Amino acid sequence: MATGKRDFYEVLGVGKTASEEDLKKAYRKLAMKYHPDRNPDNPGAEANFKEAKEAYETLSDPQKRGAYDQYGHAGVDPSMGGFAGAGGFADAFGDIFGDIFGQGRSSGPQVYKGADLRYNMEITLEQAAEGYTTQIRVPSWSTCKVCSGAGAEPGSKVEVCPTCDGNGQVRIAQGFFSMQQTCPKCRGTGKYIPKPCKSCHGTGKTKEQKTLEIKIPAGIDDGMRVRSVGNGEPGVNGGPAGDLYVEVHVKEHSVFERDGSDLHVQMPISFSTATLGGEIEVPTLGGRVELSIPEGTQTGKTFRLRSKGIKQLRSSLLGDLYVHVVLETPVKLSDEQKEMLKRFEESLKTGRKKHSPQQEGWFDRMKSFFN
Repeated sequence: MATGKRDFYEVLGVGKTASEEDLKKAYRKLAMKYHPDRNPDNPGAEANFKEAKEAYETLSDPQKRGAYDQYGHAGVDPSMGGFAGAGGFADAFGDIFGDIFGQGRSSGPQVYKGADLRYNMEITLEQAAEGYTTQIRVPSWSTCKVCSGAGAEPGSKVEVCPTCDGNGQVRIAQGFFSMQQTCPKCRGTGKYIPKPCKSCHGTGKTKEQKTLEIKIPAGIDDGMRVRSVGNGEPGVNGGPAGDLYVEVHVKEHSVFERDGSDLHVQMPISFSTATLGGEIEVPTLGGRVELSIPEGTQTGKTFRLRSKGIKQLRSSLLGDLYVHVVLETPVKLSDEQKEMLKRFEESLKTGRKKHSPQQEGWFDRMKSFFN
């Protein structure tokens, strides 16, 4: 008798000798592809999904598969006296549902890693350059002394959770959907405490403070983090503890500006030094150094001092120090000083092209523009 249905093996895209694992893989692929929730704009997806579901629930059951192989669709049609039921569909679909929505199966209480903690630390530029070791106080948890870690008030007992029978998970079924979630009563522990310990509120742990030694590596930059493994919050149900992340903030420096491993400094120089040249003292993180200023240096000129910057993180290489000279204009001059400058300025007019080439070139360009 014709049913109009496609061959179940053809629907799943497997051969008649396909193993149970082959069937499951094929069905997972189709379920992921045609699930209605993943195809809101495809009206034909639901029909394909149901077809794959029917094929899998038939072929995943050994008795149904035997009847189908012998009699075809008639062997599993309830109206023809064939087999009926869900077979292995619920378990397989539970796995697929977990793949789609991030949930999986569990044979006991779920184990969770503890939450990570963050600690903000402010350091100086010098400490960032040289490295820095310090101690900090952070939250810690220890076994409750009142209940010895059991979580129950002394004299009472910890019982198996009646909601999940100690599994820590409960299964919820809606139609052919089946999913697991953390037990709402015991929160995944699998245990029920009728009389929680008043000291730790049933957690078995009490919060304290502990001192940690933190090493900030040389070369660290603003916003970087140092990880202290296992010093976060404790895990759940025996899970590993979280980590502590120390976020470093480097204070603004009064002299230097930092750019990676390089440093920049604005260095004011006098009119006479810029004109005649000379030696000036330049600050570095390692102390003062002498810098030669050549005759006729213009404001804004940059000098590079190699390896006077900051050590690169996890490297022995040093950055450079860039000295940006800024010509400082004299202020609050006496009448005598002003007169001397006027005479000096007049003396320069005779050989302007030689003494002030930039200014002379600028005047030439300005005349050309207006003409």
